[in-house]
Amino acid sequence: MTILLASTADSAESWSKGLRDCDLSMPLRVWPDTGPLEDIRYAIVAKPPAGLLASLPNLEAILSLWAGVDHITSDPDWPKTVPIYRMIEPGLTGGMVEFVLSQVLNLHLNNYDMVDAQRRKEWLREPRGAFGLEPMIPDRTIGVLGLGEMGLNTAEMLHRVGFNVLGWARSQKTLAGVECLTGQDGLDALLSRSDILVNLLPLTPETDGLLGARTLRKLPRGAGLINTGRGQHVVDADLIQLLDDGHLSRAVLDVFHVEPLPSDHPFWDHPKITIYPHIASVTRVKTGVVSLARSIEKLRSGAAPDGYYDPDRGY
Repeated sequence: MTILLASTADSAESWSKGLRDCDLSMPLRVWPDTGPLEDIRYAIVAKPPAGLLASLPNLEAILSLWAGVDHITSDPDWPKTVPIYRMIEPGLTGGMVEFVLSQVLNLHLNNYDMVDAQRRKEWLREPRGAFGLEPMIPDRTIGVLGLGEMGLNTAEMLHRVGFNVLGWARSQKTLAGVECLTGQDGLDALLSRSDILVNLLPLTPETDGLLGARTLRKLPRGAGLINTGRGQHVVDADLIQLLDDGHLSRAVLDVFHVEPLPSDHPFWDHPKITIYPHIASVTRVKTGVVSLARSIEKLRSGAAPDGYYDPDRGY
């Protein structure tokens, strides 16, 4: 029984060293040095080469180095009978919590307008738009779409800081201090009350294009948007229109339809859009290898690791 590490996106050298330091009690091969394909039982991957997973006849499990699995399922030949497990590790979750908290505070404190004023050499003492010096944190409502591992931890932190927090998920969740909603009525209620909307949803056929004019116009005028889910959640042209007509005051975007974002995309030059290059959160090797070692130990004992990807649900 052998483990294969196959990454065309993350540093295979760093991950292989970390995994060997964990002493997995199984041979580890690093693509393209696969050795006999029939030996491989578990594949640890980040954007594996197309067709590789389908070529492994005795593959029993696929472990993603990332929280998302679209880098695996985008391969039309991925073996659909082999279970996939998403990466769940404290560094990845903690990074997302820190990123979202920092962006919520940037919007709340009007920081982006202050940066723009500096570029204009303008001494901006009077708050502008929805995100000035008032209201204070307890009077600001943050809506969090998606209450998985990252969403729940993010909502909890925002609540601990003192924000009024609403959460929405496909199935009912419970989190102390956070009003958790579900269904279309719950989504509409969250949108109507959210000064800042944070999207952490997985990409599914139901959520593809969710953040378009029909949805975003339900937010209060002057609301802000933070998207760390997937670029396909946003209808780009609708977002630009809503920013231009003032319905939205600012958008902070970490994910896009095409990455890297093409140099001629209108988002680059829009004065109300802040761009991050898909870095809201990344898997940390130090903590990620511990999670992988634990998952492999469970698989070898016949148990299922955390983070199972359900193809029928899309996450």
